[in-house]
Amino acid sequence: MSTPSPSYGQANAVPAAQTEQLQGVVERLTFHSEESGYTIARLKAPRARDLVTIVGNFPSIQAGQTLQMQGIWRDHPKFGPQFEVTYYRETKPATLTGIEKYLGSGLIKGIGPVTAKRIVAHFGLETLDVIENQCDRLGEVPGIAKKRVKMIQAAWETQKAIKEVMLFLQSHGVSTTYAVKIYKQYGAEAIATVTNNPYQLATDVYGIGFVTADAIARNLGIAPDSEFRYRSGLLHVLSEASEEGHCFLPQPELVERTVQRLALSDHEPDPEQISAIVTQMGLEDQLVMQGGSGELQGQFICYKPAFFQAETNMADRLRQWLQRPVTVDLPRVQAWIDRFTAKTRLALSEQQRQAVEMAATQRVLILTGGPGCGKTFTTRTIVALWKAMGKVIALAAPTGRAAQRLSEMTGQEAKTLHRLLEFDPKTFGFKRGYDNPLETQAVIVDESSMLDLFLANSLIKAVPLEAQMLLVGDIDQLPSVGPGNVLRDLIRSGQVPVIRLTEVFRQAQASYIVQNAHRINQGQVPQLEPVSAVPQTDCLWLGAPQPEDGVQAIHDLINDLIPQLGFAPAQDVQVLCPMTRGEVGTRNLNTVLQQLINPPYSGKTEIARGGMTLRVGDRVIQQVNDYDREVFNGDLGVIAAIDPEEQEVTVRFGDRLVNYDRADLNEITLAWAVTIHKAQGSEYPVVILPLYLQHYMMLSRNLLYTGLTRAKQLAFLVGPKKAIAIAVNQVKDQQRYTALARRLR
Repeated sequence: MSTPSPSYGQANAVPAAQTEQLQGVVERLTFHSEESGYTIARLKAPRARDLVTIVGNFPSIQAGQTLQMQGIWRDHPKFGPQFEVTYYRETKPATLTGIEKYLGSGLIKGIGPVTAKRIVAHFGLETLDVIENQCDRLGEVPGIAKKRVKMIQAAWETQKAIKEVMLFLQSHGVSTTYAVKIYKQYGAEAIATVTNNPYQLATDVYGIGFVTADAIARNLGIAPDSEFRYRSGLLHVLSEASEEGHCFLPQPELVERTVQRLALSDHEPDPEQISAIVTQMGLEDQLVMQGGSGELQGQFICYKPAFFQAETNMADRLRQWLQRPVTVDLPRVQAWIDRFTAKTRLALSEQQRQAVEMAATQRVLILTGGPGCGKTFTTRTIVALWKAMGKVIALAAPTGRAAQRLSEMTGQEAKTLHRLLEFDPKTFGFKRGYDNPLETQAVIVDESSMLDLFLANSLIKAVPLEAQMLLVGDIDQLPSVGPGNVLRDLIRSGQVPVIRLTEVFRQAQASYIVQNAHRINQGQVPQLEPVSAVPQTDCLWLGAPQPEDGVQAIHDLINDLIPQLGFAPAQDVQVLCPMTRGEVGTRNLNTVLQQLINPPYSGKTEIARGGMTLRVGDRVIQQVNDYDREVFNGDLGVIAAIDPEEQEVTVRFGDRLVNYDRADLNEITLAWAVTIHKAQGSEYPVVILPLYLQHYMMLSRNLLYTGLTRAKQLAFLVGPKKAIAIAVNQVKDQQRYTALARRLR
């Protein structure tokens, strides 16, 4: 960034007559929202003994910036005097302290607080002019080598370009929070791309959705009834539906949702025009017209092209697969099973034995069942059988943790599906497929309830037609986060052989976690023992009637009881919440738990980003699939290092170290508490489940069942029994719009 040329912004609109003037240097950010720009900051004002609190909407703000502001003084009942900013202007820092803070704020890669102090000590008030016009002189500063000088110069030039993007977006009334990502995506073409097709941002840049792109388009003068806007709106509505799990929408519902989404105060879209565009875009499919049933009878159904191709391709491939019989000597298989059980001295139930035999004789088999019913031992036995038959076996699961568990269970390497299928970040596709199938004769996929339409389709394409496949999963858990309901659809089709294990084994019956999971599944309230100093079961309840009581209860459990029971909170405990919002949501609990489990202390490096502080030792979760780094939505890691000079955070995911620069830190967030949806496919020694009426809309039987079954050794349910009862009684087996089962039939 060049010597800061004045830039302007608007915070909140209040009558101009009430405004006063204030100038100062931003000392630190107390809070900054990435989405709205709402900021609370502390300002050092001339002749003021104490720091001043300023509040307002700042698209981009850094410690060290010098601001000239207009606003109004207000007296907050809890926090005292605050200056509410209505307009602001950034100016060149006028003091050595201001320049030092400005440079050391993380704005320029290669300059952290220590380096900034050295540079300002050497060049004084000329510092910014030197960096702008004579950057090679930075080599005069002790400790700055030529390599770092070049890095700082490149970063400064990049920031100048980013500043142009920021000012361009700000001039069109749009938050510039994502300017760095826009610049990284398009480079020198950023402004041209945004001008020519602002809707492209919603496709290309993580964190920018249709609403933001639409706002830019309106400011650029694109008419609200333009066909271009309508086409983008239709695709956006179908994308929103996919986030609810749908593969398609009935045409009337698509049109209705699109009219609502595109309506403005001065514009009401014409449903007939939108229907005509649906037809022009070729989004319709006549599957239901050809003899559907129920509420969709006689309606067109509408897909995004990629969804239609994935669903039809998957159904076609599975039909081909199922039509190829498996030739096997069944008596020989049965004799092997007898020898195996005699050797291991472990008996198979009738259901388990049937599953092992069918794994030998069927092209595709689904093995499902609840906790304690023997899915693990059955899977292990099938692996042993296939090995005895001389088959090359591939083991996989949707998440890293589930793959690790499958490997431990079978004694054979298991991979994530992305690694098994060899994802190529250059093409955003898998190297394995029809033309390059997996070199295997048998495939086992665990946690198959997590398979969404696209991952399942990629898997089916990559498995050779002559191979066999076992899908293992619990269909009573939450469905996949992505679109589709693959495992349930395969079962509903009636075309794929299924074994459902129902018998709970004696050793599992001793676990209240297992018992209560089955009770919940059957619509019965779980049997809960109140928390005591010496727990008698592995499934406990702590009443804590109000959300604030729940926060304190979780704090006390982690601080006192759980360590007394021999568990380490930093490694063994996971808090699972129905939602992110509220006092007992993940956002608030992560702040509380971070202070409790990984508090700050001298020498522990940390970095602030968007109102969130990350420090070494924090547990974090990946929030989006990042194919370049090979980390995926839901992956858990631990911050291993933070480089304040380079503004980089290094996260350890299993045995891999992954680096994030400042612009990409919104891809990760704290994970001391995560949503139950994000915990699918994972298990933890100790699970704490807060359940409160403030999350009423999310409470459901399969949510509670999924959360409870993530606990391996100990589970705590925190909250009023009324909330637990509501969760048990609310059967939200959401009807997802999918046609895979029908296509298979």
